[in-house]
Amino acid sequence: MIVRSARASDAAAIMALWNEVIDNTAITFTTAHKTCESISADIAARGACFQVAEADGFLGFATCFPFRSGPGYRFTMEHSVMLVPDARGHGVGRALMTALEAAARGQGAHSLFAGVSGENPEGVAFHARIGFAEVARLPEVGHKFGRWMDLVLMQKFL
Repeated sequence: MIVRSARASDAAAIMALWNEVIDNTAITFTTAHKTCESISADIAARGACFQVAEADGFLGFATCFPFRSGPGYRFTMEHSVMLVPDARGHGVGRALMTALEAAARGQGAHSLFAGVSGENPEGVAFHARIGFAEVARLPEVGHKFGRWMDLVLMQKFL
């Protein structure tokens, strides 16, 4: 397996995975599809803070971005990590997050947040295993598939 910075040529694979997650899971609350253009722009803007994993094909990605706008939040980032189903449980997520955390530290981040759907206990457990702590549970802040969902905020100091 190789973990590396994303390239524009990865945008189609990232988009396919992300849109599958958007359409069929409660892992993300959004219903707006990603485009190759928007993903390519994010890759260009984020540099090393957009990582992909591959081994005989695309396995997944991790990316981080500012937690909130404003200079007071400049040392805090939020991230997303997604894997193709066959890559789960094989250390791919851990490898992506190790590379992403190094990139975030390199950009001056002090802490990294995960916003995990309350309907994604596997995501909560994954983040706990790699050193994130639950710092808040926001009830019914997400709405998708006709129901309200909780958001679990988890944080790791870098």
